[in-house]
Amino acid sequence: MNLVIDVGNSMVKLAVFDKDQMVFKDTVPIRRLHRSIHTISLDYPHIEWAILSSVARLETSRMMALEERFKLLKLDHSSKLPFENCYKTPETLGVDRLALVGAAFKTYPNTDVLIIDAGTCITFDFINNKNAYLGGAISPGIDMRYKALHTLTANLPLLDVKKPDSLIGNSTQGAIHSGVVHGVLKEIDGVIQAYQQKYPDLTVILTGGDAKFLSKQLKSSIFANSNFLLEGLNYLLQFNTI
Repeated sequence: MNLVIDVGNSMVKLAVFDKDQMVFKDTVPIRRLHRSIHTISLDYPHIEWAILSSVARLETSRMMALEERFKLLKLDHSSKLPFENCYKTPETLGVDRLALVGAAFKTYPNTDVLIIDAGTCITFDFINNKNAYLGGAISPGIDMRYKALHTLTANLPLLDVKKPDSLIGNSTQGAIHSGVVHGVLKEIDGVIQAYQQKYPDLTVILTGGDAKFLSKQLKSSIFANSNFLLEGLNYLLQFNTI
C-alpha cells in the first residue's frame, strides 16, 4: 500500500492506494497532518511507501516524522519520470504539474492530452502523442480573480463564487460574477479550441477544486476527474520504487 501526501498552501490532501485502487482520501489542515498520519497508519498498517509533493511547504519536524514511519519519496524535478520533460526550467516546475502529466501518461499513453487544473491557479499542461511534456500555461484561478477585484480596487466587494444568473450583470455583484465566471469559462474553452486546431485528436482532462463547478458550464468536451493529481502521484511513486 502507498500513502500519497499533497501539501497545499494551508491544506493537505491525503490518499491511500492499494496498487492502483484508491481506498481512502481526506483533506486536512497542515496543523492536523501528524494526527491524521497517525490515524491512517493504524487503519492501514500495510503502508510501506509514501510520496510527498510540495516539500518546501512542510516543516522539517513533520518531514522527519514521515520518514520515521514510511519509506519516503520527495517528488522534485530530479525524480525519475516515465515521460520526456521538455520544460526549459524543470527546477521551477511545480511537482503537482509533474504528477498531473504522469497521470495523463499512464491513463492516455501515446495521446495528445491537455490537462487543466482549476484550483488556486488555473494551469494548462500538455503532453503529446510521443509522450513528451512540452509545457503549458498558468492563469489566475476563480478565487484569485474575485480577490483581485476586491483588493486592487477601492469599492468592489469580495464575493463568494456563484454561477452568474445571466451574461449581462444588472448590478455590481452580478457584473462581477459574470466577469469572473464567464471570463474563466471563455478562457478555458478558447485555450482548448486553440489546442484542438493544432492537435485534432486532443483529449482534455479537467481537475482541481473548481472542476465540478466549471465542468457543466464548459462548451468543450472534457473528462472531469477530481482525483487525477492523487492518481498521478501514486503512479510516480510506483514508477520510482518498483
